[in-house]
Amino acid sequence: MSPVISSQLHRTFRALAYPGFRIYAAGQLLGTLGFWLQTTAVSWLVLELSGNSGTALGWTLALQFGPYLLFALQGGKIADSFDKRRVLLLCSLGSAAVTAGLATVVLTGHIELWMVYVGMFAFGSVAVVEGPARQAFYSELVDRDALPNAVGLGSAIFNISRIAGPALAGVLIALTSTGTVIVMCAVIFLGPALACAVLLRRSISNPARRDAAAGGIRDALRYAAARPDIIAVLVVSLLVSGFTFNFALTLSMLARTEFETGADSYGLLLTALAVGALAGSLASGRRSTRPSLTTMLTSSALLGVGTLLVGFAPTLWSAMALLAPTGFAMVYYAQAANQRVQMGVRADFRGRVLSLYMLVFLGSTAVFAPIVGSFMEAYGARAGLWLGGLVGIATPVALALAKRVQIKRRAAFDEANEPTMRPFGDACEPSIGTALTGKAMP
Repeated sequence: MSPVISSQLHRTFRALAYPGFRIYAAGQLLGTLGFWLQTTAVSWLVLELSGNSGTALGWTLALQFGPYLLFALQGGKIADSFDKRRVLLLCSLGSAAVTAGLATVVLTGHIELWMVYVGMFAFGSVAVVEGPARQAFYSELVDRDALPNAVGLGSAIFNISRIAGPALAGVLIALTSTGTVIVMCAVIFLGPALACAVLLRRSISNPARRDAAAGGIRDALRYAAARPDIIAVLVVSLLVSGFTFNFALTLSMLARTEFETGADSYGLLLTALAVGALAGSLASGRRSTRPSLTTMLTSSALLGVGTLLVGFAPTLWSAMALLAPTGFAMVYYAQAANQRVQMGVRADFRGRVLSLYMLVFLGSTAVFAPIVGSFMEAYGARAGLWLGGLVGIATPVALALAKRVQIKRRAAFDEANEPTMRPFGDACEPSIGTALTGKAMP
């Protein structure tokens, strides 16, 4: 093999050199495949039970991600307090149990919409603990210089499943039933549990030291509040994730009401999105340093442009063509935000700060998904994509303008005083509040 090609492959997949990461990645591949099979099957089930109601589908997503609003910080505290291998093992078993219960009522023919709501809330309650532990565990499996690659490959695994899962689910639903697919998901969710059981018998590369002095949830909130670079990530994630990252909702409605197709076409739309997302995961995984604020804002704006254009796509095939670059921008933005948090906080605070990030990134879905669903029910599926696209463009533009205003004010301040501040791109920066209000923080 050419030395150049070998070097590029090593750079793209260097986290796989760690045995613990390879075991963990194998388990995550199964777990994320199960997640996307379940997401597709449940979305289709809700549309069948509700008569194609966008509001009902929006509430399903809201209840699945709602626990992040209620318990996300507690989930982060658990991740920082216990061995993440044990936490993840128990969470995988919990996910399997919840999915098995939902499958039972579907197969027996007793399923009602409220039961789906209960099942998704229970599934989300497990994910509240699993999410921060899963994200923070990457830093224990690899060394710091390989962390961006580990996070990027974790996202690539997720998006490989995003490609295979919806397409496979569409075919399986057409051949069997939604209940059968959900049963398969319950079995597949045991894969991550097996991987964690194996890891419990092995040593890991970079185990976190649990420092009692790091305190609890309030200490983590104070730590994050003093970090304007983290606050910038949270502000963008709140709006972009809440209004733009609703493709399970918007694309299912687009397939069913605008293109008047079945579950297989919905799966193809999600697969097209995931093809681009996989490319974005691999591209972002090549980073070896913390991504800049500009990288995060630019990719967010491009995501907004792509989402807006998908809303204007006249046919299924044109929508699929536009979804590939949109998926690339989506994951490139999400990984830039994730990596800015991962690489910008102390190890003993990582689980709690990541839980705060996930509260905003995923919990915003619980707040905004019903709004987007109702908006589509009133104005059509395309309107939901237009709304998400406009928010995806406007949010980074507003933050970039705020940064520009702050730079000008700093320059004016420097003319009269000694320079003491820098723009909010790194840790030693004034707060976003300074940029938006012009008032210096004490």
